Amino acid sequence: MVALGEDLIGASDLPAFFKVANAEAISAPDNRLGDALRTQVRSLSGFQKEALVRSAKTGDTWRLVSDEGPYLNGNDAACCPLAFLSVGMVASFMNEIMAYAKQQNVQIRKLKLIQDNYYTMKGSMPKRTMVGGAENIELQVEIECDLDDEKLNQFLVQATYASPLNGLMRVQLDSLFKLSKNGQPLSCAKATELKGDHLPDPKTQFVGLEPQQSDVSDMLSKVGPTPKKEVAGGTAGGSTSLSDEQDRRLNIGAVAVLRDDGIKEIQQMQYSPYGTSFKLLSSEDGRAPDANTLISAGIGFCFMTQFGRFVSMLKLDLPDYRIVQDTHFSLGGASGGTGKPGAADPIETHVFLETGEDDETAQEMLDISEQTCFLHAFCRTDLKTKLKVIRV
Repeated sequence: MVALGEDLIGASDLPAFFKVANAEAISAPDNRLGDALRTQVRSLSGFQKEALVRSAKTGDTWRLVSDEGPYLNGNDAACCPLAFLSVGMVASFMNEIMAYAKQQNVQIRKLKLIQDNYYTMKGSMPKRTMVGGAENIELQVEIECDLDDEKLNQFLVQATYASPLNGLMRVQLDSLFKLSKNGQPLSCAKATELKGDHLPDPKTQFVGLEPQQSDVSDMLSKVGPTPKKEVAGGTAGGSTSLSDEQDRRLNIGAVAVLRDDGIKEIQQMQYSPYGTSFKLLSSEDGRAPDANTLISAGIGFCFMTQFGRFVSMLKLDLPDYRIVQDTHFSLGGASGGTGKPGAADPIETHVFLETGEDDETAQEMLDISEQTCFLHAFCRTDLKTKLKVIRV
């Protein structure tokens, strides 16, 4: 397998993840629900991407990177886009579990969350029938506490519903888009048009970033090959995600524990397509990326991957492309004190393409990328979390 593009992430002197010290020019959207995040993503090389995520709630701006493994001829220099959503989701669940426990005076002596996310890709790319899909989530909770079985199950169900991500899972939301080609606005074809003005191209925002000093190191680290398991409909071979005809099932896992210092340590599992496992850290106090930041980055990274996949499979001209994506979440039902299930608004994405292709092809790039994006499918699908509780 020959990797597609240079390994710019591996060659960079910058850490993979860091809080940006000089983020004055980077703004967040208006905060209409509780937290609003603006995610700016640019393509680097091959399937490598860089994101800047600014939260209206925290005021922090995080720089994050993503790559793909052999299944997409990637350099495997960072975790894949889907890993960010899995890690952000399990971090959000843990936030709500711990917050509910504090509110209800429940002592949790041990807690480990093991989560599995599933997605599908079916159809033909040359025929433009390929569609990405999302399936229900499986969450295994390994816990030691004094609640009886019935109260514990009710407690955990409430906690998962309280996650802000619940708003993207439990309501079918159609994403909204703005399109720009070579610096000029272009109307959408099939994708739902976002009303209002185009946001500025984020191209210059990625220049001269300075990491803020931190006592926390290794916010992203490579663990090694993921332990293998059988996944119905799964794939393992190199370049499988670039096949013209596909009928495959993806499985991304996340295993989360709470460290003594309060930071969540989460190992991402790449079961199908098979690949490398990475460890990520998450925290709501600014020491590591918060759950909403990881979730928002994952959605943006996944959408960007579909542009790269479409144009590489059909050999189209797209030397550079960027997005600005706004996500809006409520506060957590427990962590934010609302007492309500989490809520969210439709994802709003401004797309900036630099291409020599005609307008119709540029519009199709957007349409196919939205159609094949696993995480935009996640938003437009009513999903449930299947709980399994193990006492330890």
